[in-house]
Amino acid sequence: MSHPVDEPTPAERYARFRRAQEHPVLADFRELYRFPLDEFQIQACKDIEDGRGVLVAAPTGSGKTVVGEFAIHLALSQGRKAFYTTPIKALSNQKYADLVARYGPDEVGLLTGDNTVNGEASVVVMTTEVLRNMLYAGSRTLDRLGFVVMDEVHYLADRSRGAVWEEVIIHLPESVGLVALSATVSNAEEFGEWLETVRGDTSTIVEERRPVPLFQHVMVGRRLLDLFASSDVDAAAGFVKEGAPVNEELLKVARDDWAASRIRDRRSPRDRKGPRRPAAQSGNGRRVWVASRPEVIDRLERDGLLPAIVFVFSRVGCDAAVTQCLAAGIRLNSPEERDEVFAVVEDATKHLSREDLHVLGYHDFLDGLTRGIAAHHAGMLPAFKQIVEELYVRGLCKVVFATETLALGINMPARTVVIEKLSKWNGETHADITPGEYTQLTGRAGRRGLDTEGHGVVMWQPGTDPRELAGLASTRTYPLRSSFRPSYNMAVNLVDQFGRVVARELLEQSFAQFQADKAVVGLARQLRKAEEALDGYAEAATCDQGDFLEYAELRRRISQVEKGASRQRKEDQRQEAIASLKHLKPGDVIEVPTGKFSGYAVVIDPGWSPEGPRPYVVTLERQARRLAMIDFPTPVESLTRLRVPKTFNPRNAQMRRDLAAQLRDRTRDLPPRKGGPARRTAQPSAWEQEVADLRRRLKAHPCHGCPDREDHARWAERWHKLDKDAATLRRRVENRTNTVARQFDRVCDVLTSLGYLTPDGDDATVTAEGQHLRRLYSELDLVAAECIRRGVWDGLDAPGLAAALSTLCFEARRPDDARAPRVPGGPTKEAIGATIRLWGELDRLEKENRLDFLRQPDLGFAWVAYKWCEGDDLDEVLAETELSAGDFVRWMKQLLDLAGQVADAAGDSPLRHTAREVVDRLRRGVVAMSGLAE
Repeated sequence: MSHPVDEPTPAERYARFRRAQEHPVLADFRELYRFPLDEFQIQACKDIEDGRGVLVAAPTGSGKTVVGEFAIHLALSQGRKAFYTTPIKALSNQKYADLVARYGPDEVGLLTGDNTVNGEASVVVMTTEVLRNMLYAGSRTLDRLGFVVMDEVHYLADRSRGAVWEEVIIHLPESVGLVALSATVSNAEEFGEWLETVRGDTSTIVEERRPVPLFQHVMVGRRLLDLFASSDVDAAAGFVKEGAPVNEELLKVARDDWAASRIRDRRSPRDRKGPRRPAAQSGNGRRVWVASRPEVIDRLERDGLLPAIVFVFSRVGCDAAVTQCLAAGIRLNSPEERDEVFAVVEDATKHLSREDLHVLGYHDFLDGLTRGIAAHHAGMLPAFKQIVEELYVRGLCKVVFATETLALGINMPARTVVIEKLSKWNGETHADITPGEYTQLTGRAGRRGLDTEGHGVVMWQPGTDPRELAGLASTRTYPLRSSFRPSYNMAVNLVDQFGRVVARELLEQSFAQFQADKAVVGLARQLRKAEEALDGYAEAATCDQGDFLEYAELRRRISQVEKGASRQRKEDQRQEAIASLKHLKPGDVIEVPTGKFSGYAVVIDPGWSPEGPRPYVVTLERQARRLAMIDFPTPVESLTRLRVPKTFNPRNAQMRRDLAAQLRDRTRDLPPRKGGPARRTAQPSAWEQEVADLRRRLKAHPCHGCPDREDHARWAERWHKLDKDAATLRRRVENRTNTVARQFDRVCDVLTSLGYLTPDGDDATVTAEGQHLRRLYSELDLVAAECIRRGVWDGLDAPGLAAALSTLCFEARRPDDARAPRVPGGPTKEAIGATIRLWGELDRLEKENRLDFLRQPDLGFAWVAYKWCEGDDLDEVLAETELSAGDFVRWMKQLLDLAGQVADAAGDSPLRHTAREVVDRLRRGVVAMSGLAE
């Protein structure tokens, strides 16, 4: 009996039925998708339905969020709640919109710190910090919680915010299932092993293959060359492996480029005037040049490689790129698409006044978007970034010039990703991008369901090494490293909930300690081998006369004392020599003790400096030289004096001859002086007495007369060297063992000395003052708590409080030599000064306890915060600062968040009312509009 091609056989239908019976919720969930799930997605979903936690590590765009969506589906089918956490607000907003489209607005909520939408819904999307705060507060929103999905969990490596992820993972109730979604990291198994230790049964599922093949290219001039040789089967299929061969044509370009630079260097000496050529000539006379941005876009459009994201790594560069493309007359949208873009943008910005739009450069922004071109970076208004994201996803924005922040999770896949340069500014210096960063950036290329292939393009720059680039593109080693450390806020919350002993035990479960402990395993193995070898050496050094290691220690001690005494004698003599040179004057006759210019000399210039005097002298040999400390191993003194003419010029040979003749006459009858005066005292020095005592003990030791003494001594010396190495290993093991717990103890010591914890050691509890700190989560949490406790901000009006609080949340990007920032006067200035003095006290207390958590408050945003809180217009406020509109809004959001925390922490006091007034006054105009756009 035959069956139609599309109709499954009875055996296939039965197999499908059996699978559905085993995992009925997954079978129901699969019906929601028009495409079949990948094997890794199916396996992860099965594990979740079977009651296990999962870690899914997969490339960008592979569809790992489907696993998170299944956890939500499972929670709803069981009548429980699900939380979906993301690292940034923009991701939360995006996921919220996706889930509302599936489950409806009544079932889905959003919590991002400054926005609460249906917070008690069955499915709530939130930033990770919001969940952390809920856990510490024991929020009732956690009731009936079944699953937590942690998207972009590799963020726990982030230095400033990574600890939050570990706090959540450690403190989630055991009954809550954890679904962790991560980018591809090379130590996913290690991370999964840690999750199993803290969360119980956890499956680690690693998917390394991209869903869409990625082809890598280098753009040399207008030519688009493959990075890898076509002979490589994997690279030709778009799935490159480590060690893949490089395209020979690219290597030839690199050789020509190197030859051209050599020719240019020979033909263009450094002192030649005139403008430099923008491009080199290759060895065969052809030019090797970098295509302009409009030329790059034109080439991509002709080859059907749009939409594209071009990573520039500079905010100014992104804006300049859009301007260059507009000036070149590039138009990527049809008239119908332009009209649609215009309507979308006008509708999204209708809440902003014309004046604000003008200040924000709206018309240039709109002109670029209608042509299908835009920038995307942290300096832009969040609302503008959201418009770019929406138009890009809808296919109405074809090219986005972006900084690397776009690669961090925002769902904006492209057909092509272009990387202009392989280095970027990391806040301190220009550093090469890492293999992990390269993979994250190019991971955007290739849209699942839309593209059959993705393309990564690197722009050729002079000096590009194709082999290095190929290594960057094919390397798969980028491990996840914990950045966890206990903060003051974390400490009071943990002690309040669990007590100090349990809190310490919880922190020892952190991924940071887990990684440190794994490193200790290798060190401990080395230490064990060293200790075994020490036993063997000790046995070989055994003497039948007595304890030879004790005897060897006496010999070593004598050597150490004598060496130390010798060094001290030299240092004492050097200091005496420096002191003697300090008293020299022009005209003094001295005897230089040693060196090329030893003998009599007359001082022309003493050249005094505490770091090392450099006297300028004329010698008997008529030489004028500036001497150094190496010429004075012993002190000198003025033997007699000569008159040096005021008009003396050491470069004049006749003057030098005349002065040298006078010097010879004056010193003819002086007795020769060899070395410094003998300074031996009648009494032996302390070190001489110690050496004499040690030698007496050495001779009296039973092993001194052993005939095999020197043979034993050689083994004892080997034992001593290995013992030093073992001691170093032992210190390294101790330093890595319980590192987090030791740091937690130091944090608790600081809190106890300030009265935030009772002085009861392991039985400590949180005091009333410590309760204020529990509600402060900012970087300078302890400074804020102390300011509240001491009343530093009491009596300030709302603008003044906004200015004072801004010093704790703002951190400038400006150089250290920038001019001093403007600060409001009167009580506000006094309060800011008191805040900084208080920080100084806490900084000293931290140093005493070997901690370094609290950075210095930054005054750079105080005036801006003050004026905005007073009600000044956007153009007036931005005119007072070098900040972009996007940075202005971002720091205002941080300030809003801190003001809200201070209101919660201040209790029933006037400060609480002032802090709430600050929140109300700041949330207006572009700041209010960006609420759902961050």
